[in-house]
Amino acid sequence: MTHIITRSCCNDGSCVAVCPVNCIHPTPDEPDFLTAEMLYIDPETCIDCGACVDECPVSAIYPDDQLPEKEEPFLQINADYYKDHDVEGGLVRHPKGPQLPSDELRVAIVGAGPAAFYAAQELVKKSQVKVDMFDRLPTPYGLVRAGVSPDHAQTKGVETTFAAVEKKRNFTYHLGVEVGEHITHDELRDRYGVVLYAVGAAHDRRLDVPGEDLAGSIAATDFVGWYNGHPDHANNTYDLSGETVVVIGNGNVALDVARILVTDPEELASTDIADHALEALRSSKVREVVVIGRRGIEHGAFTNGEFVSLADLDGVDIVVDEADLILSDEAAAAESDDTLDSVIATKVRLAREFAAKPQTEGNRRIVFRFLTSPTEIVGDADGRVDAVNLVRNEYIGGGKITPTEVTSRIETGMVVRSIGYRSQPIKDLPFDDERHVVPNEDSRVLDGPGGDPLPGVFVAGWIKRGPTGGIGRNRLCGEQAATSILADFANGVLPTPSVDSADVPELVGSRGAHRVDLEGWKKIDAAERESGKAAGRRRVKFISIDEMFSVAGRAGGDA
Repeated sequence: MTHIITRSCCNDGSCVAVCPVNCIHPTPDEPDFLTAEMLYIDPETCIDCGACVDECPVSAIYPDDQLPEKEEPFLQINADYYKDHDVEGGLVRHPKGPQLPSDELRVAIVGAGPAAFYAAQELVKKSQVKVDMFDRLPTPYGLVRAGVSPDHAQTKGVETTFAAVEKKRNFTYHLGVEVGEHITHDELRDRYGVVLYAVGAAHDRRLDVPGEDLAGSIAATDFVGWYNGHPDHANNTYDLSGETVVVIGNGNVALDVARILVTDPEELASTDIADHALEALRSSKVREVVVIGRRGIEHGAFTNGEFVSLADLDGVDIVVDEADLILSDEAAAAESDDTLDSVIATKVRLAREFAAKPQTEGNRRIVFRFLTSPTEIVGDADGRVDAVNLVRNEYIGGGKITPTEVTSRIETGMVVRSIGYRSQPIKDLPFDDERHVVPNEDSRVLDGPGGDPLPGVFVAGWIKRGPTGGIGRNRLCGEQAATSILADFANGVLPTPSVDSADVPELVGSRGAHRVDLEGWKKIDAAERESGKAAGRRRVKFISIDEMFSVAGRAGGDA
């Protein structure tokens, strides 16, 4: 018997550290970890000890004889990985950290998402390190709360890891506090030996095609925030009266959007989807979502776990045209001699399996189109989306594509742009306008691209490296930032604060911040869970910031 990692794998990597035979790969020490879709257990090496099962924060690991039916494809997916990945058994050992001074180090972390928490998790292990976490919203956890799809409850289980961090005595929340408005960057540097920014990338990338700004052309970032109850997007409204929606881009977010649009709303009713989104979906007329990818199946941006999971949608056909599954010359040659990368080979195999399945009359549909790009979003006389004009692409060598003369058109009233996220500049910090990141080296912020470090200022997560990777990559990124911080602390190169940070609550309060501490967040969390319990749901989220402040015990002072 062996163990199997399944679809909800978040790449957290906790399982790797407890495996006594090093059978889970890629490990954070291996190059593949940075781009891995998920982690995999080698069936030939696993000794069935079960240590990984208890350690996984999202309950993604099962013994193969207890594997739920819907997870059975992952038997093959785990095994496939080891067709072209050789690993050696043995205990993974991690070097001890540097000897730290006994002096107190105060760290301000700006942001409350995964990268922020994983950095904090490492820092609060040191008793002389005190961590204060700032976020403009009254609620923490970032995209785990407001980005992970409501029907992925297991993935949200990583919140238990964050909750353990927030309970530490050397950890303090300053939620509802916006850095740059209620407290400046320079004021943080005056009060803390370290300021770590982990603010993510909350803005969408542009298509740069005519008609992109028409009514009915929306960013996936906005739509995801809407159905997840993010306060910034809760008042958005979307016209779901048309039968066809087009999603441009085919990453996991695009698949989330497509899945939410065609899933039976009554199945979503047991999740933590926002009430306003649930009601809108109940009256939706959408029957088909067309997912457009500019390159071929071998370059599909979605992960295999998300792709295969679409087969579990009741009353939904996954439509793939076999003739659309054209490989580049290089991939076709590799497939022919059985040297195609195992992850890509699995992607191609799954797509062919979908293409071979019969369709059911009356079912809703998710239609995949590859090697296709939008050339224009067409509007009607009222300035609303009416159609999308497309062009067919072809491979020209080296995985590159070029447009052909073959064009097509899809009539639709709604286009969702889902081609990635981007960061915006942070006030008083240097910014690389080409890469849309804060310039840094080993998480240490530089005074410009290729410049010198700014002592005591660090970055982690998407603002550091760009919007690539999920929870697992952000864990590694957060831990790397913590390692650099502790190294600088040990080497005595961090600045000494000139002001006591004890004045922060009073300072931000004097500027209109309604600061929420741990007790205030616990009240919000408990109230949401209680409302959810009454409705048979995980939680019912508050979508109004004022309501959150009220529940937290806020009227104007600290919670």
